[in-house]
Amino acid sequence: MKPTTHSQTPSSLHAELRPLIAGPAQLAILAALSILMAATRFHAIGATLHLPDASMAVFFLGGLYLQRHRLFAGLLAAAVAIDYIAITGRGMDFFQHYCVTPSYAFLLLAYAVLWYLGRAWAPSMSARPRAMLGALAVALAAAAASFLISNGAFYWFGGRYLDPNFAEYLQRVWRWGPLFVGTTMAYIGAALLAHALIARFARPRGDAAQRHG
Repeated sequence: MKPTTHSQTPSSLHAELRPLIAGPAQLAILAALSILMAATRFHAIGATLHLPDASMAVFFLGGLYLQRHRLFAGLLAAAVAIDYIAITGRGMDFFQHYCVTPSYAFLLLAYAVLWYLGRAWAPSMSARPRAMLGALAVALAAAAASFLISNGAFYWFGGRYLDPNFAEYLQRVWRWGPLFVGTTMAYIGAALLAHALIARFARPRGDAAQRHG
């Protein structure tokens, strides 16, 4: 039997990621992402903890580590449920809230971009610096695209602006884009750092098991 080598095959590149996305670890990641989204999207909690909304980061990381379509649907339903509870809990009608317009439906597309670009990078993901930098680059593109979709839909189709025009829209993008994208990248960067640390400290045990296998 040939010994295991570190050849650049898809399975070997995926090996460092596999322990993070299988079995109990996958459930732990799902729970952590769900709690993070609830704590930051539910503004009463997020404001108390001084935490900005992590929803965009949650969907990218979900695509990267969880990948399954049904989990995307589950987190999307959770996001809507959090919004509903947050709005109606203050005695307001959900559909009369300022942010709930026909453009709210575009969140499906905005979050799908994050999830499926993260999912697309998953086969290339590992704790190696090059893979981490690639993940950050994909995350930046995904966050920018997601923001443009959600913000653009609200501006052009939300019905909240009497005279929507391109100049005003660009001003809004310039004002809010760096904040939303920057916040998303901060959360993702922290998650990737955690991945690198877990892989670093877990590797000796895995290597020892291979040597004695």
